[in-house]
Amino acid sequence: CVLCGWTDDCPEKYGEKRTYVEYNLTFHYYCLLMSSGIWQRGEEDEGIDGFLIKDIRKEVNRAAKLKCNICKKKGASIGCVAPKCKRSYHFPCGIQRECIFQFMEDFRSYCWDHKPVQKFPDKESKGTSQCTICLDLVEHLPTYTVLKSPCCKNTWFHRECLQYQALSAGIFFFRCTVCNNKDKFQKEMLRMGIHIPEKDASWELEENAYQDLLQCYQHCDVKRCLCKKGRDYNEPDSKWEIKRCQCCGSRGTHLACSSMKSWEQNWECMECRSIFAKSGNYSKQKKRSLATSEKTDGTTCLLEEPTPKCPRQSPGSQRNFLLQSPKIMCQNNLSPCSHLELPASNRVTMSLSPLMSNRNWSLRKKHLKKQRREVSNILKELKLQVNTKTTRLNINAENIWKSALKGFRQRSFSPTNTIEIKFANCRNRSKTDTSAGSKHRFFQLLMLHLQNSSLFEGSSAKNLSLDFQAVKENLYFEAGKMIAVSLVHGGPSPGFFSKTLFDCLVYGPENVKPALEDVADVDVAQTIKMIKYANSLSSLQSTIDDCYEFLAATGCLRPITALCDKNMLVNDILIHHVIKRIMSPLESFRQGLKTLGVLEKMQMHPDAFSSVLCHKHERLSAETVCDLFTIHSSSDVNKVEGADFWMSYLQDVEGGVSVVTLEDILLFVTGSSSVPPIGFEPEPTIKFLHIRYPIGNRLLNCLELPITKTYEQFKSKMDLTIRNTLRVERE
Repeated sequence: CVLCGWTDDCPEKYGEKRTYVEYNLTFHYYCLLMSSGIWQRGEEDEGIDGFLIKDIRKEVNRAAKLKCNICKKKGASIGCVAPKCKRSYHFPCGIQRECIFQFMEDFRSYCWDHKPVQKFPDKESKGTSQCTICLDLVEHLPTYTVLKSPCCKNTWFHRECLQYQALSAGIFFFRCTVCNNKDKFQKEMLRMGIHIPEKDASWELEENAYQDLLQCYQHCDVKRCLCKKGRDYNEPDSKWEIKRCQCCGSRGTHLACSSMKSWEQNWECMECRSIFAKSGNYSKQKKRSLATSEKTDGTTCLLEEPTPKCPRQSPGSQRNFLLQSPKIMCQNNLSPCSHLELPASNRVTMSLSPLMSNRNWSLRKKHLKKQRREVSNILKELKLQVNTKTTRLNINAENIWKSALKGFRQRSFSPTNTIEIKFANCRNRSKTDTSAGSKHRFFQLLMLHLQNSSLFEGSSAKNLSLDFQAVKENLYFEAGKMIAVSLVHGGPSPGFFSKTLFDCLVYGPENVKPALEDVADVDVAQTIKMIKYANSLSSLQSTIDDCYEFLAATGCLRPITALCDKNMLVNDILIHHVIKRIMSPLESFRQGLKTLGVLEKMQMHPDAFSSVLCHKHERLSAETVCDLFTIHSSSDVNKVEGADFWMSYLQDVEGGVSVVTLEDILLFVTGSSSVPPIGFEPEPTIKFLHIRYPIGNRLLNCLELPITKTYEQFKSKMDLTIRNTLRVERE
């Protein structure tokens, strides 16, 4: 090398060794980059990577006069940039003496006395852990050969491992191996002298490197294949489409061969089922597909006909708000708490007297109502952004996710436009249905799909899962965007967020402490329990030895000297599995929720938004429906008598005497079986008119009721019209 005089050829340490015969020049690339007296004054295609040949010769002549402070030989082209420091050295000599070379900005160099160092808190645990690149042990010491991750508390690396990783991954893929943080991690590594080349990853440059991954398993492995065209026949979007095992992906079945109605249903092969069964983790109750979950979304009344002898019970049917006082409710052994659906992790078990329990429920209910009124006002304020310009979404109810995603990603879509819904697969529906009911149905199906999708994990209170394909396709952002749009445009709230997920979104993941209930993976939860409930140091050490590979991979290995150390270890595992592992999906999801300013309002009013994002809406009661409607009547109508018939009817429906439910009534009038967080617009009203049968005007949210002489006539007409109308719609 004309600059350092070394003959070594080690690209990882000194950069590529280049020889230009026409210029009679040979040098290490890093020696040229870090030389203090030369700059890239030309374009990239001029000279050598922008370094002009005459400038290189000048630098060689300048360096020939400078003596290296390390090897004492001439040719020291690199100088320390610290003020008043006069040291000069060759690049390889600087590496040996542990100097720092920063491959960014002005390409600065620091000698051994002035180099930047990483600062560690005094309370930082001393010991060893695994380097997550080479998996060898690394000591927690502030030395040149050891670097600590700036984003993960207990993650340490060998400098040499990091440099090899950076050269292989390039600037686009070099990131923390534990939490995948990129910006903060790269900034710190560049400061500490790691060279991150501006190139694509080495594995991306290999020709046909991913060819094998493009081969999907296409074979039906069930015992009796029903397809006449053979086990290898696959026809997309039909009953002969092949669905792969959701666990191993190496077995398949035709949808028809396993009696699957939708491609979105989960399916496991017999081998995976047997493994689950042996481990005790297999449950027959799987995630429901969209096709089946539609039938249990609170509108059961539309799907089946009640028998005359057993009239259908409406949710909350045991409560009669006009006749029963709280004390009477308690004497009748009622359980009002059952009317509020809370996520499992947020339920509170109370062993109080019936009267105290009822009082607590009453206070709880009032508090939730107050919070939801606050959310409604906030969402109405956000809806002022929505203009009259319309965006039409063509929706296939049988493939709600695919069609919704296509609609949200189309160029003409804007969250501030008014949304129109066209259900493409409904023969009897008008071509474009702009009513609020159609829009609410779309958002209801969409929220239901999200709840059961692979983007979330958990039973009822859900956290984000880690789905690499979804990260690659930016689906977490789209999911957050859809939820924000649903809230502002009058759709339902998700209602399935766990407290941990909600707190991460509102307060930031660094301020959240997850609990064992947040771990959806049965094996990980079992490992945590074994560590948490270890009753001796020997049993704790034995458990750690058994799950050594898991702890090493998560960066949670720590020296255990006392039984109490298990608490910190459990906390580290929880934070990694529940939060750090999903940092990329979480950030993407947060960005999606920023749509229309929803996330900002969540952070300003956390208690209010928690009531709609973490809790299912309580089931309808006669009191709720009564309060929802405002009664209007003309001068020739007896308003009091009409109101009495209406209230009596609501009592009968709640008591299960009617063949319809309270949800049916709301659906008949508004097109929605529940009250959206933003409320109804316009507000629901009732008119008593001289008409034969009741009419539900969904455009105005107006229920037009017939004037009858007796209550029996009123009830008969209401039951007949609502039941038949909804049945026809369903068919």
